[in-house]
Amino acid sequence: METVRNIILFVSALFPIVDPLGGSPIFLSLTREYRPAARRTLSRQIAINSFFLLVGSYLIGTHILAFFGISLPAVQVGGGLIVISTGWTLLKRRDEDERDRVHPSSHHHETSHQAFYPLTLPLTVGPGSISVAVTLGANASHSGFNILAILASIVGSAVIALSIFLCYGFADRLARMLGVTGVTVIVRLTSFLLVCIGVQIVWNGVSAFLASVPAH
Repeated sequence: METVRNIILFVSALFPIVDPLGGSPIFLSLTREYRPAARRTLSRQIAINSFFLLVGSYLIGTHILAFFGISLPAVQVGGGLIVISTGWTLLKRRDEDERDRVHPSSHHHETSHQAFYPLTLPLTVGPGSISVAVTLGANASHSGFNILAILASIVGSAVIALSIFLCYGFADRLARMLGVTGVTVIVRLTSFLLVCIGVQIVWNGVSAFLASVPAH
């Protein structure tokens, strides 16, 4: 019963932040030149990357940050700036640019090149997701080694990874349902929201930095 509660807590805390359904239009915009088979291959790789990134953040995130002397606010500021840059690029992209195509022979290279950055990190599993996973892992580690908590994080990450694969892998079907105009509107709105999310992430990090400064 405790494991089920931990799984629900993990998924409910991270799924709204990862938001694979909301990210599918952005994914489709960035991979518009891909064939459906290549897009599904890419979405599967993103799902696998996201799984290991979430599990790794949960299990060893605090130790890695402590080893390099990096604080969570620093991760938020750096990751937030990348999110802002990506959202702004998509927002300013013209329709003619979105209709550009690459040669089919470059699909495999582009797929492997983009699978982790930027499609997995920071667009799918960003600094917000990592900070939440690290926080959950830090809270669980306070009670010592807990195999049930570790199992819950693995199962919860697998559930989120599966949702990423389904939403990204079949984003083209959603696009056909919405039509060209609908997809363009959603991409523009999502791009703007992506910029706003990046600003919020940066502000959270800056606020944490300012709160740590002693008052004089």
